[in-house]
Amino acid sequence: MPDRREDRAIHTDRPAERSANDTLPTVREVIALDPVANGVPEVLVGDEALDARVRWVHVSDSAGVARLLDGGELLLSTGSSWPAEPADLRRFVDELVDAGLSGLVLELGTHYHYVPAVVVDAARERGLALVVLHREVKFVALTEAVHSRIITGQTDALRARDEVRERFTALVLRGSPADFIVHQLAQTLGAPIVLENLGYEVVAAEVPLALEEDLFTEWELQSRTAHRRLAARRERGAAPDADDWLIVPVEARGIRWGNLIALPGPEHAAGRTAVLEQGAIALAVGRLADGDADEWARIGRRRLVDGLLAGRFAGVGGAAARLEAAGLPLRGARLYGLVIAGAAVATERADAATRALRGRALAGSAPAGGVGATMLVSLPPDAVFDDAAVLTLVRGLVEPADVERVVVSVGRAASGIEEALASVHEAVDLAGGRRRRSGRGPYLRRSENRPLVQLVTALRDDHRVLEHGERMLAPLISHDLQRSGDLLDVLEAMLAHPGNRTAAASASHLSRSVFYQRIALIEELLGSDLDDGETQTALHLALLVRRSAGR
Repeated sequence: MPDRREDRAIHTDRPAERSANDTLPTVREVIALDPVANGVPEVLVGDEALDARVRWVHVSDSAGVARLLDGGELLLSTGSSWPAEPADLRRFVDELVDAGLSGLVLELGTHYHYVPAVVVDAARERGLALVVLHREVKFVALTEAVHSRIITGQTDALRARDEVRERFTALVLRGSPADFIVHQLAQTLGAPIVLENLGYEVVAAEVPLALEEDLFTEWELQSRTAHRRLAARRERGAAPDADDWLIVPVEARGIRWGNLIALPGPEHAAGRTAVLEQGAIALAVGRLADGDADEWARIGRRRLVDGLLAGRFAGVGGAAARLEAAGLPLRGARLYGLVIAGAAVATERADAATRALRGRALAGSAPAGGVGATMLVSLPPDAVFDDAAVLTLVRGLVEPADVERVVVSVGRAASGIEEALASVHEAVDLAGGRRRRSGRGPYLRRSENRPLVQLVTALRDDHRVLEHGERMLAPLISHDLQRSGDLLDVLEAMLAHPGNRTAAASASHLSRSVFYQRIALIEELLGSDLDDGETQTALHLALLVRRSAGR
């Protein structure tokens, strides 16, 4: 058999912040042990220095002990052979710190009755934990207690990691969906968990209701900031703070689909990073097993139903049951997603207005918190839902004075809950474009007349499309988020009026001089010529993908 070469491309990434010392006790924990407490310890240099991890305990009075250390040790000493001169004592402490010592415990009485000031000063300057024992103790009992604590901690960690690995392996073998894996991660870690795709969109989340509003308001900005902060820490080689988000990529075979994010929470015996990595592996294997089927897109549609009807469903079957229980026929019906934007909609009249077409409807709020409504319409197979029928329905829901301001977006005819949710998604994508044109309305948009929107709707959850959009627009997104800018709107107006920048400037509500300044800044940030046709096409596709998320 040929050798199988394995390289980095087929493994899930391991984040740099993971530490093998997570299970080791800190100096603070060591001095709380009974054998140490019997020595009446006093902390002379503490605070953050006490959080250093202790890998092992070393006992020595030698002035040259630094050359025998490997790092991470806690040194127990009576100081009987330490240097006598202050300069030599300072050099001695510096050598211990340079060797990676975690902490120094000095027993008073045998040689020293008090700690030389130079030792305290040097330890404080170098951030070395310094503890003195005022009562004689058996160093062998102390080392035995610490080593037992270290070994027990490592054993418990190995056991916990095995349990976590078995749990998530079982989820993979059962084919558990991504949202259930996220739920299991949140239960295991006792912390909020979010799964996002490459476009910084939330695919699934397990978050307490009290946190949802704060967490998901301006999620993209928060997530991008957390990613940048973590990347900066990695570049500096610094460990993450306790309040930092823990981020692990979901990646396998060189393909990255998104990220798993754990918000701050309690420690876990297996290590929080190790648990999150197991979840990322389970999600990556699930994506590979799905092949061309995009499970994350299905989850996104389920979230769309949740937002549309303000309901909570266990799955697509549960969603169908809930919709039918609410009186919306699904079996044998033709279903349409519909978005009415630009004016207030009397959603309580939606079902009655649709009955005039021999159908039923359920209505929810407008996408992205705008004015209007999102609807799922069910009609008999032989019913006609042409432009005239759509406008008749709209006039039954909108005040006559507001009809001319209305923009109506209609998804393709569908059968079954999956296709129906896709139709709603198409309508939302259509509604995410520029809404007003010159003249009087109402305006009607159908997805079958917008082939590029159909393409984006079908592919927008594909990691390659999201990656394209992020790569093309990232400089403009960052600029707008950081400065409350309008470069994306200006770019959209320019692409909506190719070759007519006067009309584009008017659509942007900017003077021509300001508009041209914006265009020049966009070209500078992107490093591209906006007059190039291929560049315009690539940017148009990227913008449609972004606008399809209601951004």
